[in-house]
Amino acid sequence: MVKLEQGVDARPAPQAINVLDWDGKDDPDNPRNFTLKRRIISTATVTFLAFVSTLGGSIYAPSHDEVSRSFKVSDEIAILPLSLYNAGLAFGPLIGAPLSSLITCRFFAGVFASPAISNASATIVDYTAGRYRAVSLAFYYSVPFFGAVVGPLIGGFLVESKGWRWTQWATLFFIVAFYIPIIFTKESYKKTILQRRAKKRGVTYPTTKRTLPESIKYFAMTLFLRPLHMIATEPIVTLVCMYNGFMFGLLYTMVVASPWVYQHYYGFGLTGQSLSFLGLITGTVLAPFPLILIDLSIYQPRLKKWKASQHLPAQDTSGEARFPPENRLFPAMIGSFLLPSSLLGFAWTVRPSIHYIVPIIFQCFSLLFALIIYASANLFMLDAYGPLYGASAAGAAMLSRYTLSCCFPLFALQMYSGLGVGWATTILACCTAALAPIPWCFWKWGEGLRGRMKYESSA
Repeated sequence: MVKLEQGVDARPAPQAINVLDWDGKDDPDNPRNFTLKRRIISTATVTFLAFVSTLGGSIYAPSHDEVSRSFKVSDEIAILPLSLYNAGLAFGPLIGAPLSSLITCRFFAGVFASPAISNASATIVDYTAGRYRAVSLAFYYSVPFFGAVVGPLIGGFLVESKGWRWTQWATLFFIVAFYIPIIFTKESYKKTILQRRAKKRGVTYPTTKRTLPESIKYFAMTLFLRPLHMIATEPIVTLVCMYNGFMFGLLYTMVVASPWVYQHYYGFGLTGQSLSFLGLITGTVLAPFPLILIDLSIYQPRLKKWKASQHLPAQDTSGEARFPPENRLFPAMIGSFLLPSSLLGFAWTVRPSIHYIVPIIFQCFSLLFALIIYASANLFMLDAYGPLYGASAAGAAMLSRYTLSCCFPLFALQMYSGLGVGWATTILACCTAALAPIPWCFWKWGEGLRGRMKYESSA
């Protein structure tokens, strides 16, 4: 609580002004009290910018054959720009050793694209109360998957008509188009809003002044070492990062291997290979709807019943932080065993005697269930740690998923060409089956794991 500073002409303050929190639940400066139109537009704006970030990575995928011929390098080298872009998304400001001009530029493109993804989910949470979080994030979580699978569709047509360099020009056009609305988006970070408001009111906002060495230490400990420490020491973060990281690795395996599959088994040309991504695209488009359905039919009724047991009014939001986050796991529990089944269906229906639409449908379901698992596990982790340490947990998840999506393309083509689509995809299905018990273990022992967390949950 800080009182108004008294100047020569200032009036005495009738009472102390709280600059550290909102002025009640109806404070108009609280992003959750913005008009519905503004909240929807702002959420869509940051979501589309995140979409461009992942599209910018995968749009290169159809180019690697032409790049290989243009620069007279092997396919393994030509696929590196795809992987290094994801490495940039994973490691952000960390700088790798230059390998070649195209590879280096793609790495730094990923570095500078990473904030659009890492900040988007936090911005959406600023706008959305806990009870509605699953609905808004259901659409957002589908965006990285959607961008990754629509990129090769666009890139394939560009490579065929204009050449591989136009995949990079197209990315620039998307960035400009979706960045302009960001300029008009209002600030949503609570601390920044309160600091600006305090200045307008002539009130001193308490700040922590750090020396340069203290600032460097804070940056290193909070933004870099904490996510790594959480991966190493927090079982919830470790397992969610492992599971969701594999989902992204699986996604980029499909991005790289799918054109080869339909060319090798069905004789598709470049246009057909691009159109084969429609199955994966459909899976990402459909995913938000079962997530919302499960939220409305299972999560919301359980939340309402829990509030009644705690004698809280239905409209009260103060106690929602204490609602067990394990209730977020239902979609992941459902999808955990359907994903391996869908992958096996894709593995053994790819053959000339079976129409190509059948494996495309199985790919659709594979990505649908992968996204359902991914979104549900992320929501569980976010609710378990709250906004204070949830951001670091989300940073750990981003590091793991883009590290794996960087690694998987490096061996995906060799694995599929060496083993064939049946056994290569069966290996992936077995890996997802081995990971399937994770959400069920959280459901059974999650409360105990949360009781031993080194980072307490925050409201």
